[in-house]
Amino acid sequence: MKAKLLIFSVLLFASCGLAQAQQTQVIAHQGFWNTPGAARNSIASLVKADSIGCYGSEFDTGITTDGQIVVNHDETFRGVIQQAATSKVCTSIRLDNGEYLPLLKQYAEKAKELNVRLILELKPHKTFKQETRAAEEIVRIIKEAGLEKRTEYISFSRHAVKELIRLAPKGSPVYYLNGDIAPQVLKAWGCAGADYRLEVWQEHPEWIKECHDLGMKVNVWVVDNEQDLRWLIDQKVDFITTDNPLLLQKLLKEKSNSL
Repeated sequence: MKAKLLIFSVLLFASCGLAQAQQTQVIAHQGFWNTPGAARNSIASLVKADSIGCYGSEFDTGITTDGQIVVNHDETFRGVIQQAATSKVCTSIRLDNGEYLPLLKQYAEKAKELNVRLILELKPHKTFKQETRAAEEIVRIIKEAGLEKRTEYISFSRHAVKELIRLAPKGSPVYYLNGDIAPQVLKAWGCAGADYRLEVWQEHPEWIKECHDLGMKVNVWVVDNEQDLRWLIDQKVDFITTDNPLLLQKLLKEKSNSL
């Protein structure tokens, strides 16, 4: 009888663990910025994504003319062309919440105090040389901060993706964003999965199963519509990147309670 109870307990624990592993995870797009006191890609948005228990906080990076990595999305921001400016110029810009535009070093330093995973996007640059230089510096900063096991990388650039796979520690998750490559090709590159916009997955729903069959993860960006979020949860995608993490958390809780 004791043996049967032990086996039952083990099976129950395993099934609960599997269910947890299959739970769609929440990634806050540019951090949890859509809340008082935060701004897109700000350190405050990183802290707030951590405070509500997001799996990850996505943010954008690029390299300046003096080789510094800044956290910023737009090629031109507040009239400054990032790739043609120095870090001093870039970091003199104020964000909507009053913060100065941060360096990756500052972002990483704050992240050391938190639990949320860093979903680091390397933006496409004018030349492959710039992208390689940026990837090298990013990997170095993340290593120095001791955040290698908490950082995942994404990019629209094929070259940047391949460089991040080459430079980051073996096994570091790297995802491609552009949506024009089939899962088996990404697997051959060494990607951890595909991180495609909603319309790609709707056009190729078979790619979700193909990714999972290949042992790869599926992420979707950037989804805020409740109907779309419900569809993706039903498809058992691994991650959803959203500007409304609280809504996604609510829907995931409802789904979990209904099982």
